[in-house]
Amino acid sequence: MINFKENLPLSLYIHIPWCVKKCPYCDFNSHELGDILPEHDYIRALITDLEHDLPLIWGRKIIALFIGGGTPSLFSPESIAKLISELRARLNFAPDIEITLEANPGTVDRNKFAEFREVGINRLSIGVQSFNDEFLNKLGRIHGRQEAINAAESAHYAGFDNFNLDLMYGLPNQSRDQAVDDLQTAISLSSTHISYYQLTIEPNTRFYAQPPACLPEDDIMWSMQEQGVSLLQKFGYKQYEVSAYAKVGMQCKHNLNYWHFGDYLGIGAGAHAKITNVAKQSIQRLAKTKLPKHYMATIGTVEAINSDYFLKSEDVLFEFMLNALRLTQGISLDIFSKNSGLSLAVMQDILEDAEQQGLLDITAEKIIPTNRGQRFLNDLISMFLPTDTNH
Repeated sequence: MINFKENLPLSLYIHIPWCVKKCPYCDFNSHELGDILPEHDYIRALITDLEHDLPLIWGRKIIALFIGGGTPSLFSPESIAKLISELRARLNFAPDIEITLEANPGTVDRNKFAEFREVGINRLSIGVQSFNDEFLNKLGRIHGRQEAINAAESAHYAGFDNFNLDLMYGLPNQSRDQAVDDLQTAISLSSTHISYYQLTIEPNTRFYAQPPACLPEDDIMWSMQEQGVSLLQKFGYKQYEVSAYAKVGMQCKHNLNYWHFGDYLGIGAGAHAKITNVAKQSIQRLAKTKLPKHYMATIGTVEAINSDYFLKSEDVLFEFMLNALRLTQGISLDIFSKNSGLSLAVMQDILEDAEQQGLLDITAEKIIPTNRGQRFLNDLISMFLPTDTNH
């Protein structure tokens, strides 16, 4: 039985779906840019979308705003300024709100970063993926090593004291030393946050249809991960999630809220939302239509809704753990009760089983994945599936 006593922390995600080129590994809702980027029409659609959803979160404070994609840095600073201004007019932004913009090194320069900073962006997430031209070419990226380095240096120049670098390992024919070299370059650029994650082959991608040859063996992948964690820790980046590392106090607020099973409103083509209603004791999941043209043509009508449903109480435990078990420092029992609306009793037997298998450490205050639990995370998460689907 779900029992919520107060509103959960709330963030806002805005999706901008266009890219210069679709990467072969990407399964996000992104679409290659045509001759015209419909910035103004899309901004208007985003505001219509927000106004339609406002009753779901009316009066609640927004602790973080994340503008993702796609490649949001394709949009002009003027369009981003218009968007943020319209959002502020309709929403209750926290005084210390974190506002993140995803950026591709091939679409920005010093001046553009500086203008983004001036219009209210206070955090960047730069999609580097690698500093090796050979691997960047294999990944289908539109930038090279020097552009990636220039992007990080431009972020500093523009006054950003908080930015993330995205970095992949386990690339085709990549050695452990090459993966470590990429990471050392990222560290040398003094970002406050590094996302270091393994290349995975996802359905509905070009890599899935035409798998790349010579991916590293599992043991080499794990070695890249372990050596990467050690190197990042040496330079003051603390791992707080499976693939996220941050300097002290620089964890991404939006992502932390997501992993803590907090609430988030999703605006834009293909955007997802998860909204808790204390009065109705319900958790609503909502997703918008994916195709940008259809989204802009139908937003504000039922045609723009791709899915809209309420979570069953028996599914809440699994969905909570699907997110929370990615946190390397574990999840507090207080946050579990507050953000899931469930009592600890619903998973007591599962916790004991996971602890016996060496997958979890359980204290009076926290549930913490062990090193073994982190390595076999999918097996651990599957233990929390509802009984009728846990085979």
